[in-house]
Amino acid sequence: MAEAPWLTIVGLGEDGPDGLPPASRAALEAAEIVMGPPRHLGLLPDLDAERVEWPVPFADGLEKLRALRGRPVAVLASGDPFWFGAGSVIAQDFAPGEWRAFPAPSVFSLAAAHLGWRLERTPCLGLHATPFGQLRPHLAPGARALVLLRDGAAVRDLAAWLTGLDFGETGIWVMEALGGPRERVRNAKAAEYDLTDVAHPVCVGLKVAGTGAPIPACGGWPDDLFDHDGQITKRPVRALTLSALAPRPGEHLWDIGAGSGSISIEWLACHPSMHATAVEADPARADRIRTNAAALGVDRLRVVEGRAPEVLDGLDPPQAVFIGGGLSEALLSDLWARLGSGTRVVANAVTLESEALLAAWQAAQGGSLLRVELAEAQPLGTRRGWRTAYPVVQWSAVR
Repeated sequence: MAEAPWLTIVGLGEDGPDGLPPASRAALEAAEIVMGPPRHLGLLPDLDAERVEWPVPFADGLEKLRALRGRPVAVLASGDPFWFGAGSVIAQDFAPGEWRAFPAPSVFSLAAAHLGWRLERTPCLGLHATPFGQLRPHLAPGARALVLLRDGAAVRDLAAWLTGLDFGETGIWVMEALGGPRERVRNAKAAEYDLTDVAHPVCVGLKVAGTGAPIPACGGWPDDLFDHDGQITKRPVRALTLSALAPRPGEHLWDIGAGSGSISIEWLACHPSMHATAVEADPARADRIRTNAAALGVDRLRVVEGRAPEVLDGLDPPQAVFIGGGLSEALLSDLWARLGSGTRVVANAVTLESEALLAAWQAAQGGSLLRVELAEAQPLGTRRGWRTAYPVVQWSAVR
């Protein structure tokens, strides 16, 4: 039989040693050192091993752990260490043959079992140290979600945030210390939430209700979801632009002349593995992009202040590029020399000069050229008429 790794990651529930399977118990009994947060160590009162508290910040604990390499060590983590737990971070820091893991039921599993919700259809989020905006894409009447929060005060803040978005009718199930002797579950509406004695660890179940505006599940979100100064790719053109960009899981977008960041944000909403870099020369607009991203639940957006192509050096290579502002011969020439083969490029033009530029590049490099003319019904005296927007010419090509 192969020798066991020196490091074992042990998932621990609120029921302490009573809930541990034999393999986890054996790992703890064989360990010379047991590391973990003070709360976890307190759940195991009868350890013979040396106890070492995991320090803050978390990275300092990894340094301590590296210094123990080769000695029998067990590291405690909450429930399933690989679901919003420390397991994945530790695993990345050590070779596969150095460690093994024994998970326990995750708090999400315990919460779903208590509420009777289908876990595979319920979004599960860890919002210990991230903005509530991460929850925004999941807010739609009838939707459900399970959320981990840093402490009891955060539950009150979440209820106020939901109410401020007109989702005050949302049902909130506050679940404390699930699976242990301190377990407690209470229910309230977000707008009526008044609990002041919620203890850590806490998981919240949400059943969304209210008159707030859900975020569409397709491209072309309403313009008023974004804070902007008029520099925004309007909804119908944005939908056509995203279609031309053809987002695919795992890809990276350069959004050049990003304005409000609407293209980047909708790109990122397509799949959680995608990334984007928004390039914007105006500092106020760059700040607005960051604000929009936080408010709309996007956390994989890098904002670079400056003008392209000067600020493009050193950026991770993209699989798709959108040029919404700053279009010029120099920028296109730089991109064509810089980008790898197969990169998709989409550029929108409004002025006659930029239209002529795109027409010339399409003639030289191929791709498709699309002219979009839109008109919207508007009051015209006592009747209605068509108000025509500036036509947009869109060039899409593959490098």
